[in-house]
Amino acid sequence: MSDWKLWKATAAGVLAERRLRRRALTGFAATLLGMFALGLWGIDGWLSDSVWRFAIYWLFCAGLALFVMLFALYDALAALREERDR
Repeated sequence: MSDWKLWKATAAGVLAERRLRRRALTGFAATLLGMFALGLWGIDGWLSDSVWRFAIYWLFCAGLALFVMLFALYDALAALREERDR
């Protein structure tokens, strides 16, 4: 099995199973909170040395935050659909 097919099958399994979806969402949210804390208190001096570093780091954090919000919305809609089908 190629890597692409393996990743695709893994993603399909996570998106289909509520428990795995919630576990993945928790992991992404914890990573995001960790990145916020690291950027605010851990590497703030290093980030303030360069405008590009600052912009790239916080744009990546913003992208991850958007991903977490969209994933949470997908999870909420999927849970509603699962409960309606039950």
